[in-house]
Amino acid sequence: MPSDHDVAACPSCGERIRWTTTATGRRQAVNANPNPAGNAAVYRDGVGTLRSRGLTTERPNPEAYERLYMPHVATCPAPRRPRSRHTAPRQRSGVRPAPWQGWTR
Repeated sequence: MPSDHDVAACPSCGERIRWTTTATGRRQAVNANPNPAGNAAVYRDGVGTLRSRGLTTERPNPEAYERLYMPHVATCPAPRRPRSRHTAPRQRSGVRPAPWQGWTR
């Protein structure tokens, strides 16, 4: 599995990572090289997509077709901070329209 065709660069630190898809459909970045100390079991599904799952108490060991990788968020020296939706108060402009009064004839 460790071919370089699906390796990308981390947008924060520039390290080599691989993008995987979790069981819930979310994307997770893992370091590009397998790590026996990692807690993400990564495998390729039938169509070639990298899938990952976390090790749990029910399944603490990787299956025969999985390799252990370290999630990149655990080792990134410059992690991205989530952007706040409201960084500054919104500027108001113009006049608010009057509430609808209905037409009377």
